[in-house]
Amino acid sequence: MDMQQRIAQFENMVQADPDNDMAHFSLGGAYAAVNRFLEAAESFKRCIALNRDMSKAYQLAGDAYIKAGEMDDAAQILTEGFKIAAAKGDRLPQKAMGDLLKQIGKPVPEVKAAAGSKAAPPGSFICQRTGRPGTKMARPPFKGPVGEWIAANISVETFDEWIRQGTKVINELRLDLSRDEDEATYDAHMREYLGIDDELYAKLTGRQPA
Repeated sequence: MDMQQRIAQFENMVQADPDNDMAHFSLGGAYAAVNRFLEAAESFKRCIALNRDMSKAYQLAGDAYIKAGEMDDAAQILTEGFKIAAAKGDRLPQKAMGDLLKQIGKPVPEVKAAAGSKAAPPGSFICQRTGRPGTKMARPPFKGPVGEWIAANISVETFDEWIRQGTKVINELRLDLSRDEDEATYDAHMREYLGIDDELYAKLTGRQPA
């Protein structure tokens, strides 16, 4: 399935179910992939309106607004998203949004640490997505270099959260994981959730993601 077909698929999905936050999120990603940045930003904003805690949607909306040349809109959504991510302990999106705010010359909000966060005892396993102490995986969740990276960097607690989110992705996007294109969509959402960007994926696997 090429990107135009994927865009059409997600456009049909959001028309059929306007309250499907994951469909809006996926449509935004598809628009961004073909440089339709303003449409991407608006799709991510519709996702946020339905799910205000989705930190990654704020980050991607802000990035799309920057690429569309809409700096005021970018600053507004990134500032709001930075605060949301900080409150949730979503460290990777928070850092990315702080970097984007600096990139466009806007102040980074001062925020308190996420509720319940505290200094980790020496030797604790720290989840690279949340920055919080957690349980280290006994083994990779699946074979291959990506699974090994997840075991080395992501806590059991965070991966369990992804499993719940992944179930939502499958149900709301009506994915059939026996189909290559649906499996690629699922994997893309997993990488976004866990903070595995395209550069890291290529470094781990020696190829670009599907």
